Amino acid sequence: MKNMKKEFERFDMKKPPMRTKWYLMPLLPILSYPDLIKHKNKLTKIDMDGVKPPYLLLCNHNAFMDFKVATKATFPNKCNYVVAIDGYIGREKLLRDVGCICKRKFTQSLSLIRHLKTTVEHGDIAVIYPEARYSLCGTTAVLPESLGKLCKTLNVPVVTLICHGHHVNSPFWNLHDRGVKPTEAEMKLFYTKEDLQNLSVEEINSGLVDAFQYDDFAWQKERGIEIKYEGHAEGLHKVLYQCPNCKAEFRMGSKGRKLFCKSCGKSWTINNFSELTADKGETEFSHIPDWYEWERANVRREVEERTYSSGELDVYVDSLPNAKKFIRLGNGKLIHDMNGFRCWGTDVDGDAFLMEKNVPSLYSCHIEYDYLGKHGDCVDLNTLEDTWYIFPSGEDFSVTKMALATEELYNHYWK
Repeated sequence: MKNMKKEFERFDMKKPPMRTKWYLMPLLPILSYPDLIKHKNKLTKIDMDGVKPPYLLLCNHNAFMDFKVATKATFPNKCNYVVAIDGYIGREKLLRDVGCICKRKFTQSLSLIRHLKTTVEHGDIAVIYPEARYSLCGTTAVLPESLGKLCKTLNVPVVTLICHGHHVNSPFWNLHDRGVKPTEAEMKLFYTKEDLQNLSVEEINSGLVDAFQYDDFAWQKERGIEIKYEGHAEGLHKVLYQCPNCKAEFRMGSKGRKLFCKSCGKSWTINNFSELTADKGETEFSHIPDWYEWERANVRREVEERTYSSGELDVYVDSLPNAKKFIRLGNGKLIHDMNGFRCWGTDVDGDAFLMEKNVPSLYSCHIEYDYLGKHGDCVDLNTLEDTWYIFPSGEDFSVTKMALATEELYNHYWK
């Protein structure tokens, strides 16, 4: 990895985490419970009798409501939450005061480990969302291989919190609240301290991968929960970017309850149970995650044949060196190929900038769809000191494909 950067004030990642201010504790349920009541959230605790802080809480990640369920599950105990730096923009003091720990996504930080050790030494709960991004289609995102080692290092019980219904209620590709109820969650003591001492890092990781297996669309159908929102398919083409009929990429569109291919004209309708049906001809995939995994298999094939490349894309880059605001770095180029990511260009002062993330340095990446409703799709690349939001222009790309390719390239490299 290389990064040529301007000298901006940097976020202080080494500042120790704070215990939640006592006067802010009552605000946590006040801000969380109304939404959970609205969605009739059901929280089931398994093997949690007698489990008290300190412990490590590992949560799946589908929507902002995940944080509210975590509050319900842990209150009135104090927690330190690991939060990405973009969540701190304009509110660093508040987030530090409620106990948040800042992290740049998909980087390895020794400071983070020290902060988490401080949390459990304080006798509090360390809360982590190890998938490190919202799930793109309501199924498990990849977990870091370092997770098992972290569990052993902290040497406290490991508890999992798996939520259901948050993705189908407010999917990453269209955040409109669909009124899904009831939502559900299971909080479970997964590893005791004795378990951690007796298991290898690989065994811990394997168990956690099993614990994080979920499918929000399958859950919805099993529960018979209907979604009557008439914009139900809008934005889904961001995830399902390749047509299974003509195989064209980046030509999918959506409107209302329709998903369609602009290349061959085929269309699909999504029903109240989030199932897809072709309007004419064969329904290739009725289950949304099956379509997504078909795309992954196609990307994997490109990687194995060593033909994968995004091509050279025109981009503009916004930098987030601290939590004050994004800084327009400048215009440039981005390519994602068998060597990883490379972004380069000229900043607003005429100076060159460059970031390179090679394949073994990045097991996954963070992407955004239509960021903040006005900036378009982007890929988010990080160093320990900076975060770049990189926005390609045009239509011949998919950040979803880049995310899939990042994971497949990493897996292929380490085979």
